[in-house]
Amino acid sequence: MRATYEEEFEEPPRVIDEYTEETVTVVDAARDAFKDPWIKVKEYVLSLFPIVQWIYRYNYTWLVADLTAGLTVGVVVVPQSMSYAQIAGLPVQYGLYSSFVGVILYCIFATSKDVTIGPVAVMSAEVYRVVHRVIEKSNGKYTTDDAPLIATGLALLCGGITAGIGLLRLGFLLDYLSMPAILGFISGSAFTIVVGQVPNLMGINKLFNTRAASYEVVINSFKHLGSSNLNCAFGLVCLFLLYFFKYLFEFLAKRDPRRKKVYFYLSTLRTATIIIFSTVISWAVCHPHKKSGKFPISIVKDVPRGLQDVGIHSLSADMASDMASELPIATVILLLEHISIAKSFGRINDYRINPNQELIAIGVTNLVGHFFSAYPATGSFSRTALKSKCGVRTPLAGIFTGIVVLIAIYALTEAFFYISNAALAAVIIHAVIDLISSWRNTWKIWLISPIECVIFLGDILLCVFVSIEAGVYFAAAASLVWLLLRVSFPSGQFLGRVQYIRVNNPTIANTEVLDGKSEDGDSVDKKVAECRQNSVESGFSDSDIEPVCSSLQIAELHTNYNGPQKAAGEVPQPVHQFGSKWVPLNRKAINKDIIVIPPPPGVFVFRPTESLTYPNASRQMDTLTEYIRKQTRRDIDLSKPVKLGDRPWNDHGPRHRKFDPNFVDTRPILRAVVFDLSATPHIDLTAVNIILDVYNELTKYANRDIEFHFAGILSPWARRALVNCGFGGIKGRQAPAVHQVALARGIRGSGLSEVTSEAPDSSDIEAQKGTINEPEYLPLTATNAGFFHFDIPDLS
Repeated sequence: MRATYEEEFEEPPRVIDEYTEETVTVVDAARDAFKDPWIKVKEYVLSLFPIVQWIYRYNYTWLVADLTAGLTVGVVVVPQSMSYAQIAGLPVQYGLYSSFVGVILYCIFATSKDVTIGPVAVMSAEVYRVVHRVIEKSNGKYTTDDAPLIATGLALLCGGITAGIGLLRLGFLLDYLSMPAILGFISGSAFTIVVGQVPNLMGINKLFNTRAASYEVVINSFKHLGSSNLNCAFGLVCLFLLYFFKYLFEFLAKRDPRRKKVYFYLSTLRTATIIIFSTVISWAVCHPHKKSGKFPISIVKDVPRGLQDVGIHSLSADMASDMASELPIATVILLLEHISIAKSFGRINDYRINPNQELIAIGVTNLVGHFFSAYPATGSFSRTALKSKCGVRTPLAGIFTGIVVLIAIYALTEAFFYISNAALAAVIIHAVIDLISSWRNTWKIWLISPIECVIFLGDILLCVFVSIEAGVYFAAAASLVWLLLRVSFPSGQFLGRVQYIRVNNPTIANTEVLDGKSEDGDSVDKKVAECRQNSVESGFSDSDIEPVCSSLQIAELHTNYNGPQKAAGEVPQPVHQFGSKWVPLNRKAINKDIIVIPPPPGVFVFRPTESLTYPNASRQMDTLTEYIRKQTRRDIDLSKPVKLGDRPWNDHGPRHRKFDPNFVDTRPILRAVVFDLSATPHIDLTAVNIILDVYNELTKYANRDIEFHFAGILSPWARRALVNCGFGGIKGRQAPAVHQVALARGIRGSGLSEVTSEAPDSSDIEAQKGTINEPEYLPLTATNAGFFHFDIPDLS
């Protein structure tokens, strides 16, 4: 049996090389940041046009997949975009304009092959809100007839802001909005949209304000339910058929997996098919009344043919000023939905997006869309999911979707005249209702993070009972507050050491032992003896078999263990590693029954649980000093009573204490504090000064010199800060002669000419044995900074 790496080096080294670690400088950091500027500029410019990285490899296979996906999405996007335009309070053709521009331009700047750009329900609802806010602020200058102009102006401003954020690479700002905040906002918005479309579905939308708070719309819908008219027949039947065919084709696909793809495409076409048949029926009902203009049901009516009003649209300073206060929330909604969708489908289909480039794509799409009378467009979840399921290969599929939309704009506008508004409401409800998180998702959020579940539910409630805007602001504020609370109120941990043994393929045993008998009735001592005997006969050493066989004394073995099955009479696997780990003394997240060895008397190992920064440094250091004062005593003579006048003012207790000459304070005197900074990537100026103050405070409290050790420093800037405050190697003080070293390879003469990360093989080990005059090890940290350690030192 070959010896392990640890067994070959049982004796510690006697000679190690001196190693001085240079402190990082601002010049070094600047040199690294601005290294090869022209190469970085070239990479930046090329990153703006991701299409150049794959277009030259375009092939026939990709073309077929993209054509199929693009045409399929095009059939869906036409009725959806017309429906979403109604949510925005705009004529239906503006939804088609937005869809056309979005899918055509996005492929040039996209880093996601799946995302489909166009009108979406949540953004459409926000456009409606912004348009009417601007109309209210204008004091009659603008009316509802100017809604398209305001909406296209919003696309210009939001697009410019979004493109600017992407060009400046500020997309990381979106990461400050947590997932529960986003989910709550989407769910609340989707619920609001669905509730607002129910009156259109029933034909009662003109009887009350369908844009009021959601709870008011629900109440009014029930109040006026008896006033439903013929629109109800169109809406409910269309909604029923949409769900009926959805579940029917899902059932058939499970029953006959061989035709799964056929059923998928049939399910995809259900929206367009139902709109076509409902339009035919609507034409039969409404065509006789065309001359009078009084139709028995609500229909779309005139839709201009072709791309109308293409060109530069005026955006006055007054309009921009009235819109300014609405831009932050509109921009956030525009970005959040798109980035979350792009990231999700990137993970599903095994590719990574560039969030900043996606922001540029959205920004440019909306900037150019302004000149085509488009209102703000972003990524659509339903159409993106459809595109992904169709097997799209590149973003170029958007071109084919755009062609479908363009054909609809130029060739089908006369047919659009008779589309039922109730049928479009059914399409909206069917598409949006899936965005509402189910109770299962809510329960899962609660199980993972109860606090964030509260934020999620609060966001939904505000969207329902106040407004979508209130929900978004609450979610953003609550997420940031929760982040700041976690950063500002860390607890810190005091550590102890656990000695462990790693055993390969152990038998999982029941911890109950009844009267020293195992499950089959044999005594445990008998089983231990048999274990030792079998192991010795098989050639295992005592150090290998003792931990395994001794475990039988505290555990009853069962045959139904969850480890790999072993042949009868097979001895346990040998122990491969002995080690130790520093864990919290309170035994959180580990077995409560194990032995945690505290540090030596007078030594404390403290691990900050967050970066040491100005919001939390004082709190964590207060935790440290309070604990040390409780666990240690001063290095002073307690054999004599202390006079009342010599007692410090903060030494609370009776005015005249009873002196007991036989009292002995068994608490140790403070010797050293070890900071485990392995989970602390950053230390700022405030924290370093507080650490220095704590050092002076504890030195005065202990009435003797104490040591501050720092282990696992991650950041060279944290090391620089500590060094410049006098830590690491204290002048006039001899550092402890404890250094952690690692074996090096490539020894030449008296120095080390080459160091590699490979472990030494047996030939290297044999060649190096006996050469104790030459250094075989390298120190892990600087030898001139004895108070900085690679790992927590043993200060016994």
